[in-house]
Amino acid sequence: MRCVLNTFLAAIVLLSFSLSAFADVAVGEAAPNFIIKDTHLKPVVLASYRGKFVVLEWFNVDCPFVKKHYGSGNMQRLQKTYTDKGVMWFSICSSAPGKQGFYSAEEINKTMAQKGSQATAVILDTRGEVGRLYGAQTTPHIFIIDPEGILIYQGAIDSIPSTDPADIANAQNYAASALDSAMADQPVSVSSTKSYGCSVKY
Repeated sequence: MRCVLNTFLAAIVLLSFSLSAFADVAVGEAAPNFIIKDTHLKPVVLASYRGKFVVLEWFNVDCPFVKKHYGSGNMQRLQKTYTDKGVMWFSICSSAPGKQGFYSAEEINKTMAQKGSQATAVILDTRGEVGRLYGAQTTPHIFIIDPEGILIYQGAIDSIPSTDPADIANAQNYAASALDSAMADQPVSVSSTKSYGCSVKY
């Protein structure tokens, strides 16, 4: 009986530790700062982008949900539309070594160039520090931060959780809607949704 109880308590402790490893980032609160290098070894300091809108987009090039948005060009169009308006867009891969989607910086740079990525920078978060800081759960998973450093949206890129590119045209693009509203000084009507996609491979 004691052995069973000890095993149960150990499981509870392990579960609590696992849950506490992910931050509880809430819309309407300050987005946590981070400092990390991009795939060209340039430092990315989130706090240095105050005064600008910032998008954090979690990706995994081997994930079929990510392939849906990159293979169709949807993600690149979004990136270009908003970076042309001064938005800072960071694509972040939190796949750990040996896990799906993990590649070297050189390989990722080559792949993203082939895909025509229009992101401001690509970040390899191989230790999962930034991913856990934000509680990123899936690829894709979108977080949008306003010029005051406040998180104004987190969740899915759009309203149809599928891998079929044909669904993109019929989906409500939550990321675009949030950016359009906020950049027009209008309230974001949908500020939090459940993200969909492959689990982040921490």
